[in-house]
Amino acid sequence: MSIPSTIPGQDHIKNHFKNAVASHKISHAYILSGERGTGRSSLADTFAMTLLCERHGATPCLECHSCKQALSGNHPDLIHVTHEKPGSIGVDDIRSQVNDTIVIRPYSSDYKIYIIDEAEKMTIQAQNALLKTIEEPPSYAVIILITTNLNTFLPTILSRCIQLKMRPLDEMTIQNYLSANFSVPETKAEVYAAFSRGNIGKAIDMARSEDFQHFYDELIRILKNLPNMDISVLLNYIKKIKEENFDLYECLDFMQIWYRDALMFKVTNDANLLIFKDEYSAINEISRKTGYDGFENILQAIDKAKVRLEANVNMELAMELMFLAMKENLQ
Repeated sequence: MSIPSTIPGQDHIKNHFKNAVASHKISHAYILSGERGTGRSSLADTFAMTLLCERHGATPCLECHSCKQALSGNHPDLIHVTHEKPGSIGVDDIRSQVNDTIVIRPYSSDYKIYIIDEAEKMTIQAQNALLKTIEEPPSYAVIILITTNLNTFLPTILSRCIQLKMRPLDEMTIQNYLSANFSVPETKAEVYAAFSRGNIGKAIDMARSEDFQHFYDELIRILKNLPNMDISVLLNYIKKIKEENFDLYECLDFMQIWYRDALMFKVTNDANLLIFKDEYSAINEISRKTGYDGFENILQAIDKAKVRLEANVNMELAMELMFLAMKENLQ
């Protein structure tokens, strides 16, 4: 678990929790929503630890017996609801782990806290079972739902919970976090921050991943050599992308960032604004040789590839059409 100061951004949620603790106005039910990797679970765990902490501060002390129990995953008053079926949380999961146990008073704390991750997987029956508890909870009960999709919940569940939505982080916040906590060089941190699109978890995974570095190197090699690449070589690269199970949408996002970088440099001629600063020479050459219409056509070709893939068009065909259109505009 993380203490609040180590979770970047999301000040609106941190402040909500701190004010609730300070004013002793704790809701019986919360929903934390947002993409995976945005820190939802860390915020939920930290809030739970704060409520259970023996020193009753604005943040968990991490030193008392209660905090140590929570950190080790053995606090009797902090329950993480689990489910056996990977695709759903059933009514029996809610009844056995929540409804049947919530009537038992806390063992050692003022609160008894239930955290339900992947709460969007609750069946309608499970939600109805949980609703009865949310409508008439014991005074000590706090239920925290963590989800990627609010649209799966019954309106009655939503209306009875405090809804807190995670927000994308700005690129500078992510860059600074990566540099401070993972010793990522500034130039790489900029790329990870841009590519993560505000998702700190995704940026951290990139910084730690050898697979992403391989993915990065391969795509840079394609993009730098694309104007002079023979069609047979290009087809081999497409085959390699498929064989190595690269995420196609991430590939396309990466390419968009690359060409937007080149377009930005063409407009401003300011290398300080580049995301791919390490690739200045290649970006400079592309921006010099490619017209504004060419960049517009390239970015449209990438968008078309995404549409085709979503429509289940053959992957090799969609990528080939995109690369050919890009090649044509880079000549």
